[in-house]
Amino acid sequence: MKTAVPCYYHLDVEVSPERVGQVSRILAAHLRYWDLETLVEPVRHGTEMLLRVIDEHARDKNTSIEMWWNGQHLITAIGDNDRALRPDHELRACLQHLAAMSDGWGCCATETGSKIIWFSQRARAGERAPLVPTAPAPHLREALQVPREVPVTAVADAAGTRDVVLEEAR
Repeated sequence: MKTAVPCYYHLDVEVSPERVGQVSRILAAHLRYWDLETLVEPVRHGTEMLLRVIDEHARDKNTSIEMWWNGQHLITAIGDNDRALRPDHELRACLQHLAAMSDGWGCCATETGSKIIWFSQRARAGERAPLVPTAPAPHLREALQVPREVPVTAVADAAGTRDVVLEEAR
């Protein structure tokens, strides 16, 4: 069962080819710690893709990576500090791939002129446990009988005999 406790992780890194793999392993370790094993591969793939583009095209390699888990969705955000790196040029193929592999994604600018690219993955309940068919419940009309009307004399007789039985038992 996946935990519903909100989780947050932040990592600042200077991107280089060898750091891409290290960051990927760090994020995977946090996802496993949060019991989100099924999200490790999509998050690693999306993050590695973005970090490689930043490594190839950005002048400022300082990057922030954040992950938020809210109990249903995991949002991964990568923020760079390079104003020259534009989403419509160098990042177009990467963003198309992110859109195809994630449940949601987006790109937004910050006050400093840098940008944040995020993508989300939904953790679906019950992915690990196979569904087991259950036997059908009995129909209520078959199991319960409608009570019949009982004449008042029968109720009085039953109450009178009960008192007699109780006195005999003493």
